[in-house]
Formats: sequence, C-alpha cells, structure tokens
Amino acid sequence: MENNIQYNALANLFRYPTKGYPQQIADCGQLLKDYYPSAYKEFKNFEEIMETKNIVEIEELFSMTFHIQAICYLDLGYVLYAEDYKRGEFLVQMKKEQAKAGNDCGVELADNLPNALTLLPLIEDPAFREELAVRMYIPALEAMEKEFEASRIALKTKVRRKKQKVLIQEDMKNKNAYLFAISATLEVMREEFNIAKFVDNSVKADPLSSLVPNCESSCATPTKTDKAVITD
Repeated sequence: MENNIQYNALANLFRYPTKGYPQQIADCGQLLKDYYPSAYKEFKNFEEIMETKNIVEIEELFSMTFHIQAICYLDLGYVLYAEDYKRGEFLVQMKKEQAKAGNDCGVELADNLPNALTLLPLIEDPAFREELAVRMYIPALEAMEKEFEASRIALKTKVRRKKQKVLIQEDMKNKNAYLFAISATLEVMREEFNIAKFVDNSVKADPLSSLVPNCESSCATPTKTDKAVITD
C-alpha cells in the first residue's frame, strides 16, 4: 500500500485509548476491508466488540489485556526474550533505528508494538524492512497470539490466585477482543512480506543479525534462538 499507512492505522489500536479511539478503529477497519480482506475477517470481531463499549469500558479492557494482570505485553523484546540478555540487545538496536528514522516513541519503549509498527514506513532500505518484519515482528505477534490460548490464560489465572488476594473478574469473550486486533496485524504482515524468503520457511528471531541490513548470509544459516513463553 502507498506510504504504508496501514501500519500507522494498526499502531493506533495498541495505544492507550482516548476519545478518538472509536474513530481510529473505524478508519482501520475500512482500510483493511478495502485492501486486506483476509485480515478484516479477523478485525471485524474486534470492531464488533468495541462498538458495544464506551470509552471508559475500552480503557478498562485495554488495561486488563496489556497492563493489569495482563494476558500479554506489547514490548516485542520482552515477548520474544523475557529477561534474557538478548532483550536488552534488541532494545538498544531498536532505539538506534527509531532515532535514525526520527520516529517519536513518546513515553513507551522503542520496541513497544505501536512504535515498532510506525517505524516500518520510515525505514528506507526495503530489504532491511522486510527482514526486520519477518524475523522479529512476525514471531513476536505469533507469540502474543498464543498467549490468548485458553490453557495459557487458565494457567496464569491459577498462578495469580496463589499470589494475589484479589483477582479481577475476567470476561473471556471481551478479553479476547485484542486477540482479533493482533491476528489482523499478523495477517497484514504475512501478506506484505515474503516469509518463505527467510530461513527455509522457518522464522527465527535473532536481534544481532536481524537489525543489520543486507545480512542474507545470516538469514540463510541462523543461530538457534528459542522464543520465550511468558508465564507471569
């Protein structure tokens, strides 16, 4: 898509909701419906849930999904590596890329999903942009998607009951709302970028090679890196 405006539209979904959030959802929905119909099949579920809520309820849902007793987190480095040292290396490289692109990250980290998405249109090297998306963004989104599985949520709830005196009542249907936004974002990226071009159809996340432009050799023979599973 011209100017890659889809990434800015998707990024708005994962920022803390304000009064303009419902319109941002509608704008993103129309864009996906027009240009990414397969992604819109996922997104319309998110859209339908949000249409039933006022802004206060949307704020609460966002906080419950990503902050308070979170299902998953929005910082890509943490999603992929948890507290492993590679998380820090990845964040340092993302800070450099954000600074080079002149992308204002606000109060969030450089690898926070909205900042990561808005970075993509600003990257001048298309080969690097594709590698970054395939080797880092897509694996992170896939990991986030898995955190919404019922078995993982049940395990987290069990752990929290042991650790916390108060457990916020969960509405599973609504807490899954952001799963549809994540899935739609993932579908857009799978459509935009050539996953098969990297690592013999298998995506491995490695920040040391992924953030170096023109590293075709490292893509062909990647180091083995296991993605972290967040268990809280």
